[in-house]
Amino acid sequence: MINTYRIVITGTVQGVGFRPFIYALAQRYLVTGTVSNNSKGVVVVLNTDSITLKQFLIAIEYEYPPLATITNIDHEEIAFQPFNDFQIIETKEEGNVTVNIPPDITVCADCEAELFDPSNRRYGYPFITCTNCGVRYSIINDLPYDRCNTSMKFFEMCKACEEEYHNPLDRRYHAQPIGCHECGPSLSLWDKNEELRIKSEEVLDVASQLLSDGKILAIKGVGGYHLMCDATNEEAVKKLRERKRRPSKPFAVMVRDKEMARELGEINALEERLLTSKERPVVIVGKRASRPTGIAPNLSRIGIFLPYTPLHLMILDKLQRPLVATSANVTDEPICTNLEALEKLQGVYDYVLEHDRDIVNGCDDSVMMVVNDQQIILRRARGYAPVSVKLPFDLKHNVLALGANQKSTIAIGFRNEAILSPHIGDLNSIGSVAYYEKNIETLKRIYRFEPEVIVHDKHPNYESTKYALRQAQGTKNNQTANGTVTELVEVQHHYAHILGVMAEKQLNGKVFGVAFDGTGLGDDGNLWGGEFMICDYQGYERVAHLGYFKLLGGAKAIKEPRRVALSLLFDLYGEEALALDNHTTQAFSTTELRTHFIAWKKGLNAPLSSSVGRLFDAVASLLGLFK
Repeated sequence: MINTYRIVITGTVQGVGFRPFIYALAQRYLVTGTVSNNSKGVVVVLNTDSITLKQFLIAIEYEYPPLATITNIDHEEIAFQPFNDFQIIETKEEGNVTVNIPPDITVCADCEAELFDPSNRRYGYPFITCTNCGVRYSIINDLPYDRCNTSMKFFEMCKACEEEYHNPLDRRYHAQPIGCHECGPSLSLWDKNEELRIKSEEVLDVASQLLSDGKILAIKGVGGYHLMCDATNEEAVKKLRERKRRPSKPFAVMVRDKEMARELGEINALEERLLTSKERPVVIVGKRASRPTGIAPNLSRIGIFLPYTPLHLMILDKLQRPLVATSANVTDEPICTNLEALEKLQGVYDYVLEHDRDIVNGCDDSVMMVVNDQQIILRRARGYAPVSVKLPFDLKHNVLALGANQKSTIAIGFRNEAILSPHIGDLNSIGSVAYYEKNIETLKRIYRFEPEVIVHDKHPNYESTKYALRQAQGTKNNQTANGTVTELVEVQHHYAHILGVMAEKQLNGKVFGVAFDGTGLGDDGNLWGGEFMICDYQGYERVAHLGYFKLLGGAKAIKEPRRVALSLLFDLYGEEALALDNHTTQAFSTTELRTHFIAWKKGLNAPLSSSVGRLFDAVASLLGLFK
């Protein structure tokens, strides 16, 4: 007996070829009906019998497109509707948005083959893409993920692209960033004075030659600009360090392929899988001793990643050598996403390789490493974010969680789901705070989300806390659309760390949590960071902590490890420490040592801390690694 069924599929199911996948299934099983996107995901309405329905649902569950992730499949029988065929129909808007935002993904093997095929019409097209790869989050203004809601809306498709876009059996069906040499984005090369130098099919040849000559280029990618130079050219790397004022911090290196990666690093099987994954993160691996020392000086490890855009692929294919690829940003500010922001780095780069597709949402490179055969995300960004996290409980209200002041990120939560933003960074400048607020507004806009509760860190001087206070005051003066006033919830920093792990691992009940950290304001007014807690989702008990020590000079001690080490020496030896001869005492003059001893003894500008992070700083100073 033929009935009408409605199937709703949620997860990352838009912009990943899900509708043409359903269309192909409908042809296979000879069913009639429709498939469309809506604010929740993908909706299928079909006429079939119960046995075919089961087969159809099994095929969805096990054969879904490679970039899709399914969180739920619901189906129900509805009132009979007559259909003559099966069609992909226009997006339907209904209710709150819950569909996941698709992240940016590397170029797929099919597109890469076409990119280097002289007989293909997209040969050498630096923005080649299809439904199975390419930009997503970085170009999205709003959901549902349709071209009119992306920065590709400014590029009118040519006839050939339009035919592909509207063909359900083509792999570029509804590929929103679709384009070609005739109708898509284009490249241009500028010098540091922003005078147009070249704009033609020769631009990549010229840019590659400049890199080969030791020049530094700011190259616009997916989520922002990279500062790039020849990684094998010691002078170019040294010049980049001097100009960027980054004397020792390691640079990430982009390589053409696995073989080139192995020339730089010791790579095991799991690290190789990460390097070649569709997310293409920077992977921290063991460094080969024979490689140039300027990339990661005095370190045994190096960060390597493979090209994830056709533009990067073409440059590396021309050069056949690794490139330094570090984020183009001023210290403590977010990655630059347009020429206006890039002006702050004019003294760093020699040329700009620009393109005219706007970056709507900036997104840095993700960073990962393998520890004891486990993948550890050090920075969740491009490819891995935004991400949906299922909570082991249901939220009673819409929650905005604001993160801390360092390595910040934000999240929105509703029902049993949290949407985590990409890595934002430290909130130490006007620019970084503006970028932070933009990320909040982006998630609120896309998910049509209005917070009823704002969760913030306990520290009153964090910029995230200040933002929470401003928002709460604003809703008191001007109530939200549903008539409620935003409630503030304060959470202790290290308790929040443990809660995050509990949510990630889906833990319920009480846990014994250990939080080793840099700093976080404690309930007693001291700076915590070596905490042992018994926790659940209702609260915590601090059952133990590392012994307190004094941070000489307060916040200065965070930037100067020698101050922490000296304080510990005073703890151990008292005034006798003034006569010690080691790397730490040698870092101070006799007068400075005496002054710091008095400050330590009297507790002048010397807050107490239990931070494990500061203890690592102290050891580094005692060993002579840092001042």
